[in-house]
Amino acid sequence: MRRFGLIGLDLKHSFSKKYFDDKFWNESINDCSYELIEVSSIENIRELVTQLKLNGFNVTIPYKERILPLCDVLSPVTELIGAVNCIKIVNQKLIGYNTDYIGFLKGLPNKIKFKGQLAIIFGTGGAAKAIQYALKSLQMEIVEISTSKKRNTLSYDEVTPKLIAQAKILVNCTPLGTYPNIEDAIEIPYQYIHSEQVCYDLVYNPPLTKFLKLCQKHGAVCINGKIMLEAQAEASWEIWNNVEEI
Repeated sequence: MRRFGLIGLDLKHSFSKKYFDDKFWNESINDCSYELIEVSSIENIRELVTQLKLNGFNVTIPYKERILPLCDVLSPVTELIGAVNCIKIVNQKLIGYNTDYIGFLKGLPNKIKFKGQLAIIFGTGGAAKAIQYALKSLQMEIVEISTSKKRNTLSYDEVTPKLIAQAKILVNCTPLGTYPNIEDAIEIPYQYIHSEQVCYDLVYNPPLTKFLKLCQKHGAVCINGKIMLEAQAEASWEIWNNVEEI
């Protein structure tokens, strides 16, 4: 039996296990399992891998950045991003990858031109780093918004109506609005959202977050994190089954 899983802090509302359980059933994959593995610290990851006999695993909040120094090897893209959400185990070595950016790009509408336009990213965690990399690959201008003032970011107090109106895409990379806290949303001047914009929420539970509801009200194209979840999972599966090493 090949064993895989998702490692994070609070996973009770994650859809990852269901996705892989359905995949294994639908594709008659009988020699694999995927489990949710909640840990209060990532420091003992090697002991956990040995104990659970894992062949690979995904990483989620709050460990996407913390696991970086614990990896033996990082893929070139992952080094650039600075966050890991997929680990392949080869000869007891932890090889870190990032498939979040792949999943994010899969969810974008093909017909909309993003090159040279403004993107606003809300949040500065591991997921936000992957989204920043993805949007840079589209040659977009990027503004990051953070609750705490950091270098090269703006605070929420500095988010002006003009900035909101100028953006082609706004991406919520925070966990705000995730079930059961469905009334939570980032605080921005939503009245300046318009129909020429794309509003993308990495949250997928519920399917329509308060952030997306408020953006939808003003005519924006709204996308939740479901396609990203599925596409990054498939990319992880390909990595785990690829016999080639970095």
